[in-house]
Amino acid sequence: MMMKFAMAAVAAALLPSATLANTPATSTPSAVAVAPVVTYHSAKVRGLDIFYREAGPASAPTILLLHGFPSSSHMFRDLIPLLATKYHVIAPDYPGFGHSSAPSPDDFTYDFPTLANVVDAFTTTIGLKRYVLYMQDYGGPVGIRLAIMHPERVRGLVVQNAVANVEGWNPQIVGNFAPAWKNRTPETEKAFRGAFAPEATRFQYVEGVSRTDRIDPDAWVFDQTLIDRPGNDRIQIELLYQYQHNVELYPQWQAFLRAKQLPALVVWGDNDPIFTVRGRDLFKTLVPSTEVRSYQAGHFALETHAPEIAAAMLAFLDSLPKASSR
Repeated sequence: MMMKFAMAAVAAALLPSATLANTPATSTPSAVAVAPVVTYHSAKVRGLDIFYREAGPASAPTILLLHGFPSSSHMFRDLIPLLATKYHVIAPDYPGFGHSSAPSPDDFTYDFPTLANVVDAFTTTIGLKRYVLYMQDYGGPVGIRLAIMHPERVRGLVVQNAVANVEGWNPQIVGNFAPAWKNRTPETEKAFRGAFAPEATRFQYVEGVSRTDRIDPDAWVFDQTLIDRPGNDRIQIELLYQYQHNVELYPQWQAFLRAKQLPALVVWGDNDPIFTVRGRDLFKTLVPSTEVRSYQAGHFALETHAPEIAAAMLAFLDSLPKASSR
């Protein structure tokens, strides 16, 4: 009898309770909210492997997240699940960034028209027909070029610390880069190299931050690890050199935004050491209907204010005319 009792006790411990119960449970466990699953992919685009993150229902309207320097789609890791409860979210890595191909500058042209063309081809490859653009830092010159190429595809713009005016820059940074833009030499290029030194990468994440306890050091460690890959310094120097041509196009970009009056939301870290609030305010001047949300945050505002930014975005996205297709 004791042996039977012991075996029954072991069975009760090991088997699921449902197999032992003869009567319904007297209480029902509370439901647990399940966050949307983020999946990871690579698409072949113009001979390159373009890595991207994806989440949300494929039938829902799409948000295309365009990252900045020196980051990658990794910067959207907290935002993506918050948006994917209702929307289809795509976040690619540019060539030379994140987990995408990083061919040598001897074999690939690293400038912003080329990055925009690759992202444009990427959207075609994965079947995106319409989208809202989220643009941060480098995402600005990439995204505005996309919008100019295909204004009919863009349902709206979300701008987060990306500029389209010289006044939006910290003048000290422009002063540091100007000599290399004018006369590129190993000596003047030192200003570019300084922009992706480990202390500079960390600075971009922590400077101006009001919620220091929310800063995840993995963010800048991840960025720096990829920047420090052999040969990647040449890619970053080339792009920083080519950035001057974005500045030259600011008047054209402003004219485009003023003419098209695309729905826009600006979510801005007001303590950004790189881009100032004069960059933030430009968009309201060009498109008076622009909604502006400011945060006591730095250049990478998502690191500390992702829930607030997601809430502002969801309200903005819900207000847009219904999308006819992905």
